[in-house]
Amino acid sequence: MAAREFFKIGRGPSLDRRRFLLAGGAAAVLGAGGVKPAFALAGDREALTSSHWGAFRARVVDGRLVSVAPFERDPFPTAMIQNFPSILYDKSRIAKPMARKSWLEKREKADGADRGREAFVELEWDQALDLAAEEMQRVKDSYGNEAFYAASYGWASGGRFHACDEMMNRLYALYGGYVDDLTNYSFGAGMVLLPHLLGSSQAIGGPFTTWPSLVQNTQLIVMFGGATFKNAQITWGGSGEHTTEKWLRQCHAAGIEMISINPVREDEVVALDMEWQPIRPNSDVALMLALCHTLLTEGLADLAFVERYTVGFAKVRPYILGESDGQPKDADWAASVTQVPADWIRNLARKMAAKRSMIMTAWSLQRARYGEQPWWGTILLAAMLGQIGLPGGGFGFSYTSINGYAFPPSSFNVPGFPRGRNPVKTRIPVARIADMLLQPGAEFEFNGRQMTYPDIRMIHWAGGNPFHHHQDLNRLTRAWAKPETVIVHEPWWTPTARRADLVLPATTTLERNDIGASPRDRYVFAMPQLVAPVGQARNDFDICADIAERLGYRADFTEGRDEMGWLRHLYARAGERAVVEGIVLPDFDTFWSEGMIVLPRPEDDYIYLADFRADPEANALRTPSGRIELFSEKIAAMGYDDCPGQATWLEPEEWLGRAGEEAPLHLISSHPQHRLHSQMDNGPLARASKIQGREPLWLHPDDAAPRGLKTGEVARLFNDRGACQVGVIVSDRVTPGVAMLQEGAWIDPQEPGVPGSIDKHGNPNLVTKDIGTSRLGQGCTAQTALVQIEKLEGPLPEVTAYDPPEVA
Repeated sequence: MAAREFFKIGRGPSLDRRRFLLAGGAAAVLGAGGVKPAFALAGDREALTSSHWGAFRARVVDGRLVSVAPFERDPFPTAMIQNFPSILYDKSRIAKPMARKSWLEKREKADGADRGREAFVELEWDQALDLAAEEMQRVKDSYGNEAFYAASYGWASGGRFHACDEMMNRLYALYGGYVDDLTNYSFGAGMVLLPHLLGSSQAIGGPFTTWPSLVQNTQLIVMFGGATFKNAQITWGGSGEHTTEKWLRQCHAAGIEMISINPVREDEVVALDMEWQPIRPNSDVALMLALCHTLLTEGLADLAFVERYTVGFAKVRPYILGESDGQPKDADWAASVTQVPADWIRNLARKMAAKRSMIMTAWSLQRARYGEQPWWGTILLAAMLGQIGLPGGGFGFSYTSINGYAFPPSSFNVPGFPRGRNPVKTRIPVARIADMLLQPGAEFEFNGRQMTYPDIRMIHWAGGNPFHHHQDLNRLTRAWAKPETVIVHEPWWTPTARRADLVLPATTTLERNDIGASPRDRYVFAMPQLVAPVGQARNDFDICADIAERLGYRADFTEGRDEMGWLRHLYARAGERAVVEGIVLPDFDTFWSEGMIVLPRPEDDYIYLADFRADPEANALRTPSGRIELFSEKIAAMGYDDCPGQATWLEPEEWLGRAGEEAPLHLISSHPQHRLHSQMDNGPLARASKIQGREPLWLHPDDAAPRGLKTGEVARLFNDRGACQVGVIVSDRVTPGVAMLQEGAWIDPQEPGVPGSIDKHGNPNLVTKDIGTSRLGQGCTAQTALVQIEKLEGPLPEVTAYDPPEVA
């Protein structure tokens, strides 16, 4: 069915132009009455659905998914959707509930150090659910609710209802509470920093200055950390259109000069013929300070803007000029730190002052030791240029990390499954999970607060894969042995599932009904169940509801609704929010049968901080001063030597400026091209990209030649924290002294479950350091790691990352 106009809303002149479109083409899986049909339908069927990788049309033959095709309205669909038919039926699917053998026999007295190397025993569902409920009861009775860690961090669900982390939170919130987490791995340090400087984290997650404003007004885009296309191919909650590459190409076509400052020449540089300026990893703030020095000493800084809209520059200025520490932060100084030529730095500062300039700083820069500093430096530089709040000028973090952040503000979204109020107030920064498990009762600092790690006795994890995304996985292996019980819900035998005591097989998005929607996208998709659950997989909602029933609160957990009842409820709440935007949604049955809603796209461009610029008193920021805080008295009062009260160059303990023979290379672990973190690593695209079964590592010819390494060979990547085997790609797309390994390979230790065993598959977090960005943000520091690489000779062990574990 072609898209058609469904409603035209008229709530005054400003809304006359808004249209509501409803489009179809998807075969209905639920009829208007909401009754599920039989799974195995004869003949061919096609249905439209959504995922983190975008919308696609799925073809089902006799109840089996056989192929997928991109959504026809998506201008830049990702090839990753082609993984679905394979991974849905992969041998790594968990077929039945399982329990670790010794844990089943001894329960809390079993040795946690055997997780990851011990055989499993098959269970019936009733037995598995009984065990889960009994453990929850035992731990609560013995230790209280602060002994539960049920945060379940990860990109688990592509729909709004089946968000298994939220279901896990609700299960434990209604049971008296659990230890939750704070911030995230993606931009945790920035989440803490920006409210101090700007009054909110809006500059991370939007809305910020829209792409049309950039295309029409910007003359220069400076990208600290690059703006790679592949990072924009994923969106939490899914997307109908991948738009980031489209807009970058429009910027290029409009003649906007774009400069990528990055140790790696990424895909956008090649495709758009951008200027590429290599830089030493972790040194971007030094470059930013030098740009500020040139602006200041050459009379190019907009000091009138600084005076009216910011506070603290009087304390920052002596540091830039070197009056406070004897070292001017000039271009010559920065050149020695960054390896960026001094004349290039000075010329860039002049160019940025002469043109309407947008600064795009990547999330990755704050995932490093002292990661708060380059983001603070971004704000300082933008303020001194004086273009914040102007069309096409200012800054943003980051335009291309996830598709669709540059959008006008809207109050409409489809709500998710409600978490419930957590009675336990103890929380930890998410990147400090190993510290928590290894150091119960220890005190630590976070964002001006003195906090204490709880004594966790039970972990219940649904979705996510900490044995990929956490740093120093050998340290996490030791920490993971500490709890008495670990329960994991998971469709596949991921490294985390292998390290559980009780494994409950969960469905994927294709095996359940849901609603696909993202606040960064104008499409809302019906996500009908396409196939029967593989094996004995069950929805997380049903698993949690059955556990709650055993503990006496099923009615509170479900509120009397089943899966479709919740979808109708969430859709009705979305309709209430839509009215605020002048939109009337169709009834649920119409939406479900037609398959897709296209929301109106606001025509007005949005300029981040334009209202603040127009009237800083009437539109004061939620900072102590109401202005942009270039110097934060509040942060300074915390007394953190690893995060002073202003943007500062702090030399990392581990970076190329201090590299030695034992670890002379800086490792960058970038977002992968063929998967979402570790999701779909078992798919055909990721597998095809491997070299002799190992994750590829990019190395400059100047670093490969002395080691006798050639493209296609296998090498050992190592430091004193761990080691992994990698395939080698020799390329000048990385700078000398830098090695690049995409994150996400499922770890496959040669000796399973043994800390220090070499990973046969190539996960960078075997060698990264598990330390916070600073005492302020306590974010992850995956981008601060020095390594050595050596050629491997002789036969290679078989990669077994996707093989199911032994079943006793």
